Amino acid sequence: MELVVPSFAYLDAYADALRRGWSADNIRLEVATREELAKIAADPRAFVASLDDREARGGPITLPDGSKVARLPGFRRWMWDGEFCGSIGFRWQPGTSALPSHVLGHIGYAVVPWKRGRGYATRALALMLDEARREGLDYVELTTDPNNEPSQKVILANSGALVERFWSPSYGKEELRFRIPLA
Repeated sequence: MELVVPSFAYLDAYADALRRGWSADNIRLEVATREELAKIAADPRAFVASLDDREARGGPITLPDGSKVARLPGFRRWMWDGEFCGSIGFRWQPGTSALPSHVLGHIGYAVVPWKRGRGYATRALALMLDEARREGLDYVELTTDPNNEPSQKVILANSGALVERFWSPSYGKEELRFRIPLA
Protein backbone atom coordinates (compact mmCIF):
# COMPACT_ATOMS: atom_id res chain seq x y z
CA MET A 1 0.00 0.00 0.00
CA GLU A 2 1.22 3.46 -0.91
CA LEU A 3 -0.12 6.97 -0.53
CA VAL A 4 -0.94 8.72 -3.79
CA VAL A 5 -1.73 12.32 -4.55
CA PRO A 6 -5.41 12.49 -5.54
CA SER A 7 -5.71 12.74 -9.33
CA PHE A 8 -8.04 11.88 -12.18
CA ALA A 9 -6.28 8.54 -12.54
CA TYR A 10 -7.75 7.50 -9.17
CA LEU A 11 -10.95 9.59 -9.07
CA ASP A 12 -13.32 6.93 -10.45
CA ALA A 13 -12.17 4.46 -7.78
CA TYR A 14 -12.63 7.10 -5.07
CA ALA A 15 -16.13 7.95 -6.31
CA ASP A 16 -16.99 4.24 -6.47
CA ALA A 17 -16.04 3.85 -2.80
CA LEU A 18 -18.32 6.78 -1.96
CA ARG A 19 -21.19 5.21 -3.94
CA ARG A 20 -20.62 1.96 -2.03
CA GLY A 21 -21.34 3.80 1.25
CA TRP A 22 -17.84 4.62 2.49
CA SER A 23 -16.99 8.11 3.76
CA ALA A 24 -13.68 9.77 4.57
CA ASP A 25 -15.60 11.90 7.09
CA ASN A 26 -16.34 9.87 10.22
CA ILE A 27 -18.57 12.54 11.70
CA ARG A 28 -20.79 13.69 8.84
CA LEU A 29 -20.79 10.29 7.06
CA GLU A 30 -23.61 10.13 4.48
CA VAL A 31 -24.00 13.92 4.30
CA ALA A 32 -20.30 14.31 3.46
CA THR A 33 -20.52 11.47 0.94
CA ARG A 34 -23.43 13.12 -0.90
CA GLU A 35 -21.63 16.47 -0.91
CA GLU A 36 -18.44 14.97 -2.33
CA LEU A 37 -20.29 13.04 -5.04
CA ALA A 38 -22.12 16.23 -6.02
CA LYS A 39 -18.82 18.15 -6.22
CA ILE A 40 -17.27 15.40 -8.34
CA ALA A 41 -20.26 15.43 -10.70
CA ALA A 42 -20.29 19.22 -10.96
CA ASP A 43 -16.56 19.78 -11.51
CA PRO A 44 -14.18 16.84 -11.09
CA ARG A 45 -11.10 19.03 -11.70
CA ALA A 46 -12.07 21.47 -8.96
CA PHE A 47 -12.83 18.59 -6.59
CA VAL A 48 -9.40 17.00 -7.06
CA ALA A 49 -7.70 20.40 -6.72
CA SER A 50 -9.59 21.10 -3.47
CA LEU A 51 -7.95 18.11 -1.79
CA ASP A 52 -4.58 19.88 -1.73
CA ASP A 53 -5.09 23.21 0.06
CA ARG A 54 -1.76 24.10 1.65
CA GLU A 55 -2.70 27.79 1.67
CA ALA A 56 -6.15 27.29 3.27
CA ARG A 57 -7.94 29.03 0.39
CA GLY A 58 -10.99 26.78 0.53
CA GLY A 59 -13.06 29.06 2.71
CA PRO A 60 -14.45 28.54 6.21
CA ILE A 61 -15.40 25.20 7.74
CA THR A 62 -18.83 24.63 9.29
CA LEU A 63 -18.59 22.65 12.54
CA PRO A 64 -21.28 20.16 13.59
CA ASP A 65 -22.75 22.75 15.97
CA GLY A 66 -23.24 25.13 13.01
CA SER A 67 -20.47 27.57 13.89
CA LYS A 68 -18.01 28.62 11.19
CA VAL A 69 -14.24 28.68 11.64
CA ALA A 70 -11.26 29.49 9.46
CA ARG A 71 -9.86 26.63 7.38
CA LEU A 72 -6.37 25.38 8.20
CA PRO A 73 -3.80 24.46 5.56
CA GLY A 74 -4.06 20.79 4.69
CA PHE A 75 -4.14 18.04 2.12
CA ARG A 76 -5.34 14.51 1.55
CA ARG A 77 -3.64 11.44 0.19
CA TRP A 78 -5.38 8.32 -1.02
CA MET A 79 -4.36 4.83 0.02
CA TRP A 80 -3.71 2.67 -3.02
CA ASP A 81 -2.74 -0.99 -3.47
CA GLY A 82 -3.73 -1.24 -7.12
CA GLU A 83 -7.24 -0.30 -5.95
CA PHE A 84 -8.59 2.51 -3.78
CA CYS A 85 -8.18 1.62 -0.09
CA GLY A 86 -8.97 4.78 1.85
CA SER A 87 -8.01 8.35 2.59
CA ILE A 88 -5.75 10.13 5.05
CA GLY A 89 -5.68 13.85 5.64
CA PHE A 90 -3.25 16.19 7.34
CA ARG A 91 -3.88 19.74 8.55
CA TRP A 92 -1.76 22.11 10.59
CA GLN A 93 -1.50 25.62 11.91
CA PRO A 94 1.54 27.37 10.41
CA GLY A 95 4.32 28.23 12.84
CA THR A 96 3.20 25.95 15.66
CA SER A 97 2.43 22.33 16.47
CA ALA A 98 -0.62 23.45 18.48
CA LEU A 99 -4.10 23.35 16.97
CA PRO A 100 -7.09 25.61 17.61
CA SER A 101 -9.46 24.13 20.22
CA HIS A 102 -12.12 23.28 17.60
CA VAL A 103 -9.69 21.09 15.60
CA LEU A 104 -9.66 17.58 17.00
CA GLY A 105 -6.39 16.47 15.42
CA HIS A 106 -3.73 16.94 12.79
CA ILE A 107 -4.40 13.67 10.99
CA GLY A 108 -7.55 11.74 10.17
CA TYR A 109 -7.88 8.53 8.19
CA ALA A 110 -10.52 6.11 6.97
CA VAL A 111 -10.02 2.75 5.27
CA VAL A 112 -12.78 1.30 3.08
CA PRO A 113 -14.50 -1.63 4.86
CA TRP A 114 -13.42 -4.19 2.26
CA LYS A 115 -9.72 -3.36 2.86
CA ARG A 116 -9.66 -3.20 6.66
CA GLY A 117 -7.50 -5.48 8.78
CA ARG A 118 -4.53 -5.36 6.39
CA GLY A 119 -2.43 -2.77 8.23
CA TYR A 120 -3.18 -0.04 5.69
CA ALA A 121 -4.12 2.62 8.25
CA THR A 122 -0.97 1.90 10.27
CA ARG A 123 1.21 2.22 7.16
CA ALA A 124 -0.63 5.34 5.93
CA LEU A 125 -0.19 7.07 9.29
CA ALA A 126 3.53 6.25 9.32
CA LEU A 127 3.90 7.76 5.84
CA MET A 128 1.91 10.86 6.80
CA LEU A 129 4.14 11.42 9.84
CA ASP A 130 6.99 12.03 7.38
CA GLU A 131 4.87 14.77 5.77
CA ALA A 132 4.24 16.34 9.20
CA ARG A 133 7.97 16.36 9.92
CA ARG A 134 8.56 18.21 6.65
CA GLU A 135 6.17 20.93 7.87
CA GLY A 136 8.37 21.38 10.95
CA LEU A 137 5.94 20.10 13.56
CA ASP A 138 7.30 18.74 16.86
CA TYR A 139 4.30 16.46 17.32
CA VAL A 140 0.93 15.59 15.88
CA GLU A 141 -2.28 14.91 17.73
CA LEU A 142 -5.00 12.50 16.72
CA THR A 143 -8.34 11.86 18.36
CA THR A 144 -10.55 8.84 18.34
CA ASP A 145 -13.78 7.63 19.82
CA PRO A 146 -13.14 5.80 23.12
CA ASN A 147 -14.73 2.67 21.61
CA ASN A 148 -12.68 2.69 18.40
CA GLU A 149 -10.02 0.18 19.42
CA PRO A 150 -8.74 -0.45 15.87
CA SER A 151 -7.92 3.25 15.46
CA GLN A 152 -6.28 3.37 18.88
CA LYS A 153 -4.08 0.42 17.88
CA VAL A 154 -3.04 2.26 14.68
CA ILE A 155 -1.99 5.30 16.71
CA LEU A 156 -0.17 3.26 19.36
CA ALA A 157 1.68 1.30 16.65
CA ASN A 158 3.03 4.66 15.43
CA SER A 159 4.43 5.66 18.86
CA GLY A 160 1.32 7.51 19.97
CA ALA A 161 0.63 8.07 23.66
CA LEU A 162 -2.72 8.83 25.26
CA VAL A 163 -2.82 12.44 26.43
CA GLU A 164 -6.39 12.80 27.68
CA ARG A 165 -10.03 11.83 27.57
CA PHE A 166 -12.11 14.93 26.92
CA TRP A 167 -15.53 16.23 25.93
CA SER A 168 -15.68 18.14 22.65
CA PRO A 169 -18.43 20.76 22.83
CA SER A 170 -18.20 21.54 19.10
CA TYR A 171 -18.73 17.89 18.18
CA GLY A 172 -20.91 16.96 21.17
CA LYS A 173 -19.05 13.78 22.08
CA GLU A 174 -16.31 12.30 24.19
CA GLU A 175 -12.92 11.70 22.56
CA LEU A 176 -9.48 10.37 23.35
CA ARG A 177 -6.52 12.56 22.38
CA PHE A 178 -3.22 10.93 21.45
CA ARG A 179 0.10 12.60 20.69
CA ILE A 180 2.89 11.29 18.48
CA PRO A 181 6.28 13.00 18.87
CA LEU A 182 8.05 13.77 15.60
CA ALA A 183 11.53 14.70 16.85
